[in-house]
Amino acid sequence: MPYVNVPNDLSKIKTKIAFNLTKRQLVCFGGAALVGVPSYLLARGALGNTAALFLMLGIMLPAFLLAMYEKDGLPLEKVVKNIIRAKYLRPGVRPYKTGNIYAPFTGQAGKEAVKDRKSRRGNRAALSAQQSIPYVAMHPDGVCQLPGGLYTKTVEYEDINYSVASTEDQSAIFSGWSAFLNYFDSALPVQLSFINRRSHSTSRYEVNIPAQQDDFDSIRGEFVGMLKRQIARSNNGIERSKYITFGVPAGGIAEARPRLERVEADVMGNLHRLGVPSSSLDGRERLALLHGQMHPGRREPFRFSWADISKTGMGTKDFITPNGGFDFRGSRFFRVGGFWGAASYLQILASELSDRLLREILELDAELTVTMHIQTVDQLKAIKTIKGKISDIDKMKVEEQKKAVRAGYDMDILPPDLITFSKDAAELLGDLQSRNERMFLLTFTVINLAPTRQRLENDVFTVSGIAQKYNCALKRLDWQQEQGF
Repeated sequence: MPYVNVPNDLSKIKTKIAFNLTKRQLVCFGGAALVGVPSYLLARGALGNTAALFLMLGIMLPAFLLAMYEKDGLPLEKVVKNIIRAKYLRPGVRPYKTGNIYAPFTGQAGKEAVKDRKSRRGNRAALSAQQSIPYVAMHPDGVCQLPGGLYTKTVEYEDINYSVASTEDQSAIFSGWSAFLNYFDSALPVQLSFINRRSHSTSRYEVNIPAQQDDFDSIRGEFVGMLKRQIARSNNGIERSKYITFGVPAGGIAEARPRLERVEADVMGNLHRLGVPSSSLDGRERLALLHGQMHPGRREPFRFSWADISKTGMGTKDFITPNGGFDFRGSRFFRVGGFWGAASYLQILASELSDRLLREILELDAELTVTMHIQTVDQLKAIKTIKGKISDIDKMKVEEQKKAVRAGYDMDILPPDLITFSKDAAELLGDLQSRNERMFLLTFTVINLAPTRQRLENDVFTVSGIAQKYNCALKRLDWQQEQGF
């Protein structure tokens, strides 16, 4: 069974500057002392020592929290920033509101402006559902412009017989897939998307064994019925699709298009060598994909053509946005149209990650989207970073040995975590320098969608159980549901 070695999170190793404190801790503690101690000295004459001491602690407490508090790897100021942005800066309810380009010529713009001013009185700035969709433009050839000058394209690919292949074939396929990922450098971000959506249409598989007017017609009918029941049970109406999206930074669409076409040809060529059928998505197909994600249950057909833009004056976002809009008022869930959703991320705790984890998640009878955003770290930067971490670990070893000598016990006895980090860092450096491997930063997110809140919580609980089976943890993106979706 192929697996991936996962080193420990070396970001937990902090560079210590002085007094066994990090730069952040020194700045926060120093600032607390500069403010707190004078406050105590100035206040003790009027308030007394006890009251002045409590005043000093109250003044210094925020700095202590800034220095020490972390939640899911985020420092205190980022946690507070997410809460303020979700609760106060951005409205939770995002209604459907088209931005028709013909409105100024029909007199509708003035009426809409009056409505907006009325709705904003005493409330946060209004934000429509269309404005919540974070892309700038979608072009007919499939190039999508994102904020920050990033242009992307998407390729859909299909399954191959991996799970039923022999162990040797699985290893060969896995090695080929690893070489495929090594194609992407630090300037070429890539995202793998696995989308499960419930379809109410008939199955694409048709079974029909015509009768031959002989004694075996009853057996043929029974066999056809059995096959139809098996097909109905095989996917439970769930359509499973797989996509790879890549992007390049560019100054404009004319500069980005030839670069994306070259990368697209390389990606499809690499997939072909693996025996994986693939096809590039044009602009309408990418819009249909977004429409399906924003209309869970597939109850609304996607009706769009590029000629509709000039005829109606609406933009591409108006055709994919759900009529019910979005609702991001919850800290641990959101609503899209009439469905409930939850965005979570996978925290990998295992030292070896099996290939069965993703398969079991995608085999669930639930609507969900799994995304794996992969960012390649520049090779020289990665080696430099690991060498720095090894130096920090060695310093920590020296400090622990000094403590052991002062305490009078064996200096070779070190904390288990320190030994593990040292071993993983040394192995990772060896892989980068001698085995032609790359370092990737992976963000693994899971978006669950369900018609009811109870069904949503059940689906999230099921995915969490699968993650725990492989020594991982599924954690909700608190106050970051919009960003996760």
